[in-house]
Amino acid sequence: MSVIAPDERADFLSILVRHRLAETDFLVQEGGASKIVDDVYPLQGLVTIIRQSTLKEREYQIGHGTHWTADFEKDLNKGVFN
Repeated sequence: MSVIAPDERADFLSILVRHRLAETDFLVQEGGASKIVDDVYPLQGLVTIIRQSTLKEREYQIGHGTHWTADFEKDLNKGVFN
């Protein structure tokens, strides 16, 4: 089960387009998804984004109440993946 919602995936791809970056240059790896899911413990996990051309990577919290796509774009603006 993927923790990344379809709209978050679409946001991620829009960010790449906005920054004129190739989707194929970025590897998205999900991990660390919580096993307990209910009203008290919403689904959460981690996503690691790796830019293959530079081998730079960053890990973000994903799931309910997170803003990983906005954090990813901030990191792009700061040159973290260059």
